[in-house]
Amino acid sequence: MTRPPGPPAPSRPLRLSRRRTALALVPALAAAALLTTAGCSAGDGAGSGAAAEGDAAVSASPVAVQAPSPSPSVTVAPTLTEAQVKSALISDKDLGKSWAPTQGGATWRDALLKGKTDIADCQRLLDGLYAEDLLGEPAGARAVRGLDDTDDGAQVRYQVGAYDRAALDASLAWLKAVPGKCGQFTATDVRGGELTVQVVAAPLPGVGEARESLRLKVYGESGGSSAVLTLDFAAVRVGDSALSLTNGGLDGVSANSTRQAAQLGTQRLQDVLAGKKPAARPGNEEG
Repeated sequence: MTRPPGPPAPSRPLRLSRRRTALALVPALAAAALLTTAGCSAGDGAGSGAAAEGDAAVSASPVAVQAPSPSPSVTVAPTLTEAQVKSALISDKDLGKSWAPTQGGATWRDALLKGKTDIADCQRLLDGLYAEDLLGEPAGARAVRGLDDTDDGAQVRYQVGAYDRAALDASLAWLKAVPGKCGQFTATDVRGGELTVQVVAAPLPGVGEARESLRLKVYGESGGSSAVLTLDFAAVRVGDSALSLTNGGLDGVSANSTRQAAQLGTQRLQDVLAGKKPAARPGNEEG
């Protein structure tokens, strides 16, 4: 006898199979996630490496590793040698037949330039004229020459030196202001007498790169008698070098001689700095 078919198999094994499938998918999905994460990490790592390489490339580039250039020096080291400053000096031949090498310092220097005043700028003026250092101390070589005018007793003191540029420009700026600060003042001379000093600007021809010039009148006593000293001072800068001169006398001085000395002296200094040899002239003794 044939039995009727029984009821269908229970569905539990099928549910178990689905659960096993789901469980099997979890590791697969986790592995995929890990692979994706690894890939992203690798990508990020590659990017970081590229960035690092880029940073290294920038650091290694000449622009990045180049040390900053030192700031330019404010001043330039003096270039004139002792021989050059001597060759840049003018001589008596430059000023005319009445001029000759000096026979010594003029007597009026002590009597009319050596004085004391309470005004600082005016004291600096007197001291600088007497000591022949109105431009300050040279930073390099210096040469000085004295010339006498045998006709009227005037005397030129002429010098060339190598200076610190900033200090030199400061001295020239100070000189420009002197007539306004010391247009007229009094001082006490070495004997206790009174000196009256007047100062005005005295224009120079357009020589050199910068220039200043003054004319002084000093009223006092020299050699036991009343005296009036007329004194020109001129200075011209060429690069870091400069010439300066005084032209003074008790019987007046020629402004033309002052200008001529400054003009010819500037040309000689420029020639020396350019490596040219000034025209040979009979040597004169420094004074």
